[in-house]
Amino acid sequence: MNNSFNSHMFGAAGGPASAIVDAMDQLRKSFEQHAGPSRMARGDVRAAVLALLAIEPMHGYQIMHEIEERSGGAWKPSAGSVYPTLQQLSDEGLITAEELNGRKTYSLTDTGREAADSADAPAPWEAKGARNGSRHAALTKAGIDLASATAQVARTGTPEQAQQAVAILDDARRKLYSILAEG
Repeated sequence: MNNSFNSHMFGAAGGPASAIVDAMDQLRKSFEQHAGPSRMARGDVRAAVLALLAIEPMHGYQIMHEIEERSGGAWKPSAGSVYPTLQQLSDEGLITAEELNGRKTYSLTDTGREAADSADAPAPWEAKGARNGSRHAALTKAGIDLASATAQVARTGTPEQAQQAVAILDDARRKLYSILAEG
């Protein structure tokens, strides 16, 4: 970290970089308010687990990762929603668990397979709202990540790095508007 840059940029009055950091933090917060990670209903977690285990046996982390991947990042269920669901499905006799390569791997029982096959609804990540949300969720996440990186450059970068960042951001802004102009 370049202390002379930081003392110049963040002097007693705050300096221009503190305004950038504040603006980027505001931008990040507005993205998070409008489109944070979506929360799905408990029944959706259940349906997702059954749908995934109908494909192949998985351990809990795989289930969470697959749901996130299949929803395009729009839905990332927590361990606090997946593991209780697995326990409930086990209690109902729909899944079994066995130790495999040091991990508890879950698979459907015959009754569980019947339940998964009889579900008429599409998997939760295939629902119309989930598909539309995943497009916006990916864009929101990219915006948050960009705002965070920009704030980091403003806080810790050299003047030359800040100039490079400005050029990149200006170019990105122009490219984004050109995308809208094409459509």
